[in-house]
Amino acid sequence: MAEELVGNCLISQSGGPTAVINASVAGVVNEALNNECIEEVYGSLNGVVGLLNEDFVDLASESQQAIRGLRYTPGAALGTCRTKLKKDSDTARVIEVLKAHNIRYYFHIGDADSQETAVKISEAAAAAGYELRVIGIPKTVENDLPATDHCPGYGSAVKFIASTVKELSLDAESAGQGDIVTIIEVMGRNTGWLAAGASLAKRRDMPNDPPHLTYLPEVPFTNEKFVEDVRRILKREKHCVVVAGEGLVDKDGNYVSVEGANETQLGGVGEFMKDLVESQIGAKARVARFGVAQRAAAHLSSKTDSDEAYLVGQAAVKAAVNGETDVLVTLVRGDGDNYTCETGLTALAEVVGNLKKLPAEWVNEDGVSLNFQFFRYATPLIQGEVTIPYDNGLPSFARLGKQPVDRTLGAYQA
Repeated sequence: MAEELVGNCLISQSGGPTAVINASVAGVVNEALNNECIEEVYGSLNGVVGLLNEDFVDLASESQQAIRGLRYTPGAALGTCRTKLKKDSDTARVIEVLKAHNIRYYFHIGDADSQETAVKISEAAAAAGYELRVIGIPKTVENDLPATDHCPGYGSAVKFIASTVKELSLDAESAGQGDIVTIIEVMGRNTGWLAAGASLAKRRDMPNDPPHLTYLPEVPFTNEKFVEDVRRILKREKHCVVVAGEGLVDKDGNYVSVEGANETQLGGVGEFMKDLVESQIGAKARVARFGVAQRAAAHLSSKTDSDEAYLVGQAAVKAAVNGETDVLVTLVRGDGDNYTCETGLTALAEVVGNLKKLPAEWVNEDGVSLNFQFFRYATPLIQGEVTIPYDNGLPSFARLGKQPVDRTLGAYQA
């Protein structure tokens, strides 16, 4: 048993929100309140920005109803950012703030990229001789975080995507006469986990169901094959539903489409495909771009996903109290026929900068459909529905009171 470390804890959210990211906050808060060695439970507003500016809120003062409400509320309840600690003065300031508030437990909810911040904070604390236990908590709809079987946020995102694909497909089928192409552009950056998830819209043993064509960043894209694929589907079906990941690349690894002159913003693949369809096939094409809706659609979130997001929050506190530090909580799938999942731990340093691609063997030889291995992997992750209270016909989401914690330091001069 690790030596007891008495002090306060701090929770931070980073990167893009998900439909269940706040469930992890609820898991941390509830578990922290069960441990006497954790005296105060704070949240950092807007991630590392709040750390730099000493902008904390008292989560222990929130009502139980508000904390429970986090389990069905989308967005980042504490606020988020993509700011990184780039200068030594930034890191020194963070340690100064942590010391001022006797923060001994730091919980960083984020993807592989943002966990770099957690690593830097831990290294700086060790260099300063300040005992701090740092635990990473996984989140990302892209499911590209390595070491964990899957990532909280992914199951809910694909539940929304696949559900909307079913709806759009029925809409197109009702009007199609072999002349309508529906192109659905989804998030995912450089991996195809989300695009692949659209395939869950297919009914059991109905491989010709929409989506008819799925294009993944892991499979090089060519205009000629795309046009040929669409023509083949339109000869067989009343309409064609295409799902494309935003990060599609050609055989040379260049993005098929980007937005903005600096080529840092992925997107526009749908419009690119639409132009190909209309100019080379002559069919009617329409584009549906889900955008941030796919990560915010709590009304279609998966209960399995929500429960596991809460679970990794709880596990983070248990690990820290038991003396663990510099680790990421992971989800570990059981080996049995029936889906089970428990938590594990992996070194944070091994996660930063790495990317988990969709396995090539899960894609059929045609390059535009998924096989049974993907369905076996993803289907359990979308099971169950989260009960959300409604007010006047609309979802009633929770909002934190955000009682501020008194500052003890002067303003930070960046």
